[in-house]
Amino acid sequence: MGKLSMAAAILCMALAAFAAANVVEAAVVEHTFVLSDMTSSSKPLKLTRAIYVDSSGSYIHPHVSYVCLFAPNDRPRQVHEMNVTHLCNTTKIYVVNGQFPGPQINVTDGDTVVVHVVNRLDHGLTIHWHGVRQMRSAWADGAGFVTECPIPPGGDHTYRFNVTGQVGTLWWHAHVTCLRATINGAFVIRPKDGRYPFPAPAKDVPIIIGEWWELDLIELDRRMADGNFDDNPLSATINGKLGDLSNCSGRPEESFVLDVEPGQSYLLRIVNTALFSEYYFKVAGHTFTVVGADGNYLTPYRTDMVVVAPGEAIDVLMFADAPPALYHMVALANQPPEPDLQVPLFVSRGIVRYPGVRADNNGLPVAAPLMPDQHNTMPSFYFHNNLTGLAHPARHRVPMHVDERFFITLGLGSICRDGSTKCKRRRSNETIVVATMNNVSFHHPTTTSLLQTYYDGTGKGVYTEDFPDQPPRPYNYTDRDYIPPGPLEEVLEPTFKATKLRRFKYNTSVEIVFQSTALLQSDSNPMHLHGYDFFVLAQGIGNFDPKRDTKKFNYHNPQLRNTVQVPRTGWAAVRFVTDNPGVWYLHCHFEFHIVMGMATAFIVENGPTPETSLPPPPPEYKRCGSN
Repeated sequence: MGKLSMAAAILCMALAAFAAANVVEAAVVEHTFVLSDMTSSSKPLKLTRAIYVDSSGSYIHPHVSYVCLFAPNDRPRQVHEMNVTHLCNTTKIYVVNGQFPGPQINVTDGDTVVVHVVNRLDHGLTIHWHGVRQMRSAWADGAGFVTECPIPPGGDHTYRFNVTGQVGTLWWHAHVTCLRATINGAFVIRPKDGRYPFPAPAKDVPIIIGEWWELDLIELDRRMADGNFDDNPLSATINGKLGDLSNCSGRPEESFVLDVEPGQSYLLRIVNTALFSEYYFKVAGHTFTVVGADGNYLTPYRTDMVVVAPGEAIDVLMFADAPPALYHMVALANQPPEPDLQVPLFVSRGIVRYPGVRADNNGLPVAAPLMPDQHNTMPSFYFHNNLTGLAHPARHRVPMHVDERFFITLGLGSICRDGSTKCKRRRSNETIVVATMNNVSFHHPTTTSLLQTYYDGTGKGVYTEDFPDQPPRPYNYTDRDYIPPGPLEEVLEPTFKATKLRRFKYNTSVEIVFQSTALLQSDSNPMHLHGYDFFVLAQGIGNFDPKRDTKKFNYHNPQLRNTVQVPRTGWAAVRFVTDNPGVWYLHCHFEFHIVMGMATAFIVENGPTPETSLPPPPPEYKRCGSN
């Protein structure tokens, strides 16, 4: 250990004694992310206070939970570029602290989180705290060009926010270009009293489902922005491992291994960080009890398969109650069948390992779970539709009146490459295929942030506040004859780019029915709203019928989520109250849909008191152009 690391260790251990004598009910949890390449000579040192030390160098206390950021041999923990070899090819990827996925952030309900980011990459980025409510702290949401401009190369930024009233698994990720494919990690909020409404697990285990891209992620974003969507990842990953179903010249890739003890339970925190796909997840010989999602408890639900869409975080208990052996875990991507455009099969396989079992499984075949067909998307609908919320008196109060209603169609369209309105459609080279909400394809700002311009009162010419509350014309939204290019869909295909937002007064009750369509594709759509949780009242297949389907709304114990998986050629109804002032991004969490424009943003005005208003930008906030 170098002198700097030794000094850091001594200082951290000395401060531990201070923490033991100064226990408080809430804490400031502090992290430093340094974005640089591996040759950087800077050595950031973060002094911390804590009581317990874990094997990673993190110091943990139930109420005081700072992290000591040092590494052996004077190596700082960094977010940087790194060359990694998989499938016989070496690829440059972007990672945090040399890890893919990135480090897990652990906090307690009521803590304040402070993250210092220094950008030494060659391009800008922001860090988004996916699912954190950010009550009165919209400045720290980390949505590029929505709440802030990207941190430029050589710049720095500090995120400071509180987490209160949320318990469970969320996550963090880069929010500019496609970098979230590798710059991501779990964000775990634990209860203040350490008690869960389910049997305490022996261990927490993050299960980060992602993708392995050989193509440079910056180039991927550039190609998609130009309307080229022909690139695909090479494999799925589980905790960064491709698994033994992928191989190079006959040599299988490394698999993620989960060691278990017989009779113990494990809390699997499953997060889908993938850019492209929803995943089915199973472990042979084992079942799960779903207990939470998106930082909220759920009514325990027993199943042998978890379905997790991009942006979702699902908490499940798994009991190690099978005969001692090796068991395969599998993450399999689903996709719509033809005539939708097809992508390769994405799958990763890991191992659940009981003690005393040889690497060859004692000479027996390793059991593998029976997975659904990749083109069968109905298990996703059944899984999500079976989840209900575990009622929380302070939060599970569904607004029974509605002030503003939206019916939002989600689909594709096209714009002419030459900027005109007349060109050959049907996926011709004269058009760029875009994604739409109510036939509007969102134009993302590139020089300023929406929150800054709204707060300064300079939004004229940057955005308008007329996002439509319904599509311009009704049609049979789920008619699959609209999927292939042809004369039927051509009439509906033309659209336009615009930065259309919607403004709400404080404490407005909003209901949104999202309708997935079959226009040029029939994908599902994981819709994520920043700054809010919403009640998922109901989901269905086919066209939403207000006379019939409102009778299905669950007002008793609906899920409270930040991301809702709108089924393939189906619908989902959500409701929330605008109690958090700011500018909040609403978008599909398929990365290609974001780039294509399936997004908007909601402006929520201040309430009548300082406690219901957005404070001025904090001192650490960097205005666009000032960093």
